[in-house]
Amino acid sequence: MSRKQLQWDSKEVMEFLEKEFPQAFTNEQKYKILTLEKDQLVISMVAGENQLRPGGTVSGPAQMELADFAVYFLLLAHHGDAAKLSVTTNLTCSFLRKPKSGPITCHVQLIKHGRTLAVADVQIRSQQDDILSHLELTYYVGNVD
Repeated sequence: MSRKQLQWDSKEVMEFLEKEFPQAFTNEQKYKILTLEKDQLVISMVAGENQLRPGGTVSGPAQMELADFAVYFLLLAHHGDAAKLSVTTNLTCSFLRKPKSGPITCHVQLIKHGRTLAVADVQIRSQQDDILSHLELTYYVGNVD
């Protein structure tokens, strides 16, 4: 399969995740795919009570979880079931602003998609489009082709 096309659309990826990775949807977490293209994904979620820390700010772990989920989602879209064992090998995060509860979006851009490693640049943004955190994630995808 060429990396120039997606194997699964967002509905197929979501169906796979709900069946094979139901823990991603605990606490009634809901994700909405806004854009799914070859090298990029925009996904949103509503940061609610379960993602907040004292003071009403979205916790760092909740932001990192969203970013990790989004990159995994994009790799599944590229490779289908063959990418199910892909794992995060590195995650670096810089928290830039204090996010408030409510809708946040995660913007993923694949910057390298090799045979065994994929590297993504990720931005978590507020409703006002302010960058809340910037992340770089590396995934081991193995030889899925």
